[in-house]
Amino acid sequence: MDARDMPLSADEFLTVVTATMNRVAESQREAVGRAADLIAEAVRADGVVHAFGTGHSEALAMEIAGRAGGLVPTNRIALRDLVLVGGAPADVLGPLLERDPAVAHRLYELAPVGPRDVFVLASNSGVNGAMVEFASLVREKGHGLVAITSAQHSGQMTSRHPSGRKLADFADVVLDNGAPYGDATLPLPGGGAVGAVSSITAALLAQQITVEVVARLLAAGERPPVYLSANIAGGDEHNNALEARYAGRIRRGS
Repeated sequence: MDARDMPLSADEFLTVVTATMNRVAESQREAVGRAADLIAEAVRADGVVHAFGTGHSEALAMEIAGRAGGLVPTNRIALRDLVLVGGAPADVLGPLLERDPAVAHRLYELAPVGPRDVFVLASNSGVNGAMVEFASLVREKGHGLVAITSAQHSGQMTSRHPSGRKLADFADVVLDNGAPYGDATLPLPGGGAVGAVSSITAALLAQQITVEVVARLLAAGERPPVYLSANIAGGDEHNNALEARYAGRIRRGS
């Protein structure tokens, strides 16, 4: 059945999401392993994982940094760091800020970056100026870089960065989130679509990478620094003790 003939319903979206997740899980298995290798090596060398996404891709950074079951040596970078950490006026924030390459340098300066740190950057389109410039800067500084993007969407877009390059062009490992051009999956009569999938599949990839990193640390005979939920007994004490090891290198609460 053609997608345009399918009924519009939550069940149909579930069918599409399930198929997309299965396709991503199968097609990205090798890339997930390589991303885990890169990150595990950094963590074993006392490095930190920095995660950055703009727009809805910020959800990916939240999957990587500072959540139950995730790695403690993680730091989330966000455009609002310009205000919360850098002291810029709040009115600098807006929907077009992600297109400005200049903000990437300020964000990098504000981040507590060390020489052994690695980065995970997420952008569905992979073409906006701030993200592409940030990826370029990460590579220039010699850090490992994992990119999560939509191959289909990015492939049909023209870069908004002066170089003409895209996020994937700078990455050591590129993971395709499987989202279609435009992200939404269920066509509407007369045009348009609903049911976006990029946040769902990016979360899947983020959690798969985390699990594989932890597996590698265990195989090396190390105890992985993993968060407990702050909302269970002993969670705060456990997490605070681990976070103390990375004092000044990871930020929480912004």
